[in-house]
Amino acid sequence: MRIDLPVPPPAAAADPESVLRRVFGHGGFRGSQRDVVEHVIAGHDALVLMPTGGGKSVCYQLPSLCRPGVGIVVSPLIALMRNQVEAVRQLGVRAASFNSTQSTAERMEVRRALRAGELDLLYVAPERLVTEEFLALLEPVRIALFAIDEAHCVSQWGHDFRPEYLQLATIGARFPGVPRIALTATADPQTRDDIARRLGLGGARLFLSSFDRPNLTYAIAPKAEPRRQLLAFLRAHPGESGIVYCLSRAAVDDTAAWLCGQGLRALPYHAGLAAETRNRNQDAFLADEGLILVATIAFGMGIDKPDIRFVAHLDLPSSLEAYYQETGRAGRDGAPAETLMLYGMQDVTLRRRMIDQGDAPGEVKRVGRAKLDALLGVCETAGCRRRAILAHFG
Repeated sequence: MRIDLPVPPPAAAADPESVLRRVFGHGGFRGSQRDVVEHVIAGHDALVLMPTGGGKSVCYQLPSLCRPGVGIVVSPLIALMRNQVEAVRQLGVRAASFNSTQSTAERMEVRRALRAGELDLLYVAPERLVTEEFLALLEPVRIALFAIDEAHCVSQWGHDFRPEYLQLATIGARFPGVPRIALTATADPQTRDDIARRLGLGGARLFLSSFDRPNLTYAIAPKAEPRRQLLAFLRAHPGESGIVYCLSRAAVDDTAAWLCGQGLRALPYHAGLAAETRNRNQDAFLADEGLILVATIAFGMGIDKPDIRFVAHLDLPSSLEAYYQETGRAGRDGAPAETLMLYGMQDVTLRRRMIDQGDAPGEVKRVGRAKLDALLGVCETAGCRRRAILAHFG
């Protein structure tokens, strides 16, 4: 079978801004996008920290279209790849993914398209990219760049550590001269340094945007009557889309069912659901207005729904980084959005127990406790919480 690829766009213009207008439909660059794009097009490595909704994807998609060859994008989740491929193909970009859910025939067609130079972007999981078989497939291919999305996953100090990301450090030596760009929306100074070290990007230029999200309102309250508090918060957002985060799968199922019983449209999302159900609920949330998705942290990474108007946490997140990333999924369109976090001492005790009983090395546990304490400091500050969050990220 053949992939039904979009018609190839005209040859990329020398001026990336014209490609930005023609392909992406944007009138101009935002923030540091221009500097990042020109730096990578020139063949240099970059480490990009940009808040959710700041336009990180343009920072690697646009250089991939302006440089000869195919952009190889490392993405940690198959669902995330699927969403990103669908989004860019709607723009006429020739994109595909290579993952374990595809049939043999589908993977063979991706291989053929890659060898034939018929792809602008190829999304792949980190564990797939570093296999000798896949690296051999890439050897004769002209590569525009390597983009490592959600780069905080490489750091043990980060809130979403994935060991398979550690092997990506070998890419630079295997493909010398191919620029690498690592991107994340969430990294404190310690995590930033760890990302650069573990990915072999010590010489990469750092592009650091402000972490301030002025359109977001942060509300944090002691957990007294959580269901009553949540319902009052949701009643203030009639007909709007939002996410409610819970710590456990059981809490997700119970909360979603309870919200439906209150006359609200709510669906559950967690790793314990069948893949078909997860995909169906995610697609419904992305397509519909006025739908509440009750989820564990299994949902959200890379989700591109600009009109999420609220994010609520019924339980304490693992760190300030996790809290920032999860709340950052609201208001990506720039319009006002609200967040609510409820916390109690039982949450703190549970989080500390999870750290202490985990399999991580002692130093990682120490950092985990410090990150939890930093989150509690923001929860209990008498001052401006926004200022405390920004101070944490330096």
